[in-house]
Amino acid sequence: MPCSAVTLSIATISAIIATALLVIAFSTDNWLHYEVKRNNIQAFASKHSDADDLFNSMNNKYYYYTRTRGLFRVCFPKERPPPTAVPTYLSPIETHCSNVDYFPNWDNEKTSNEDANSRLHLARSCVALFMISFLTIFCAFWTGLSGCWKRSGGAITATSILLLASCLLAAGAMGLWHTVEFFEKEKVVGEDYYQQWNTVLRDNTKISYDWSYIIAWTAIGVCLVAAILLSGAAICLRNEREKEEQLNLQYLMPVYSQKQPPYPPYASYPQPQIYPTPYYHGSQYGPYNY
Repeated sequence: MPCSAVTLSIATISAIIATALLVIAFSTDNWLHYEVKRNNIQAFASKHSDADDLFNSMNNKYYYYTRTRGLFRVCFPKERPPPTAVPTYLSPIETHCSNVDYFPNWDNEKTSNEDANSRLHLARSCVALFMISFLTIFCAFWTGLSGCWKRSGGAITATSILLLASCLLAAGAMGLWHTVEFFEKEKVVGEDYYQQWNTVLRDNTKISYDWSYIIAWTAIGVCLVAAILLSGAAICLRNEREKEEQLNLQYLMPVYSQKQPPYPPYASYPQPQIYPTPYYHGSQYGPYNY
């Protein structure tokens, strides 16, 4: 079996897997998991008579509840916060969720500052890069289909470049996502995030990466492998085509022009020109016999 067929098959399967994983990671809500130990916070509030504010916040702020967060939603797999804390709805997987607001209405300077604005623009750019990455994958699908149909090394090379660009765009989006995470942990960007939490909430909240985040990085790695395999398949196609052309040349008969005249040249004078004539025994012309 030609190496191009094997490499193309593996590359195609890898590209499909990478696209599916990236779609799953983009659309699911398990990038970060916040495990809040509400029982410990409640026990602390009950032991301190001056912790009324903590007790009220615990029941009226959504970030005192265990939750998962994705690019578009914050979901509550355990207890659901009251509607006064955050409006929720039932997601397709039967989990109560709230949408992430990428266009907040900041009316005062307390909730809006330079770091908060930077964090918001970075989060928007992260989503935009993922969308451009999907658009690049869509273009790569058509160039790859054309390359496989025509067995064109140029089209396969273009597909490899598009997949590599998609991989880099998705990796850039992940880099922006980590930058947003850094802003949320280290900068003052809102009371919903780690930097402005009180000490009790910080001590009783465990933040960890969830399976959607892992799938996203896996998709980027598989996409890179697919781009490399497609590049190798394009090289194989070119080599196989060169071999076919060399084999075809062996069956071509060379045609040369005839340089010698079609008839033998006349002898020079005085030597007479002798033409061979048929020899007949006797006369062959009727009754004239001598």
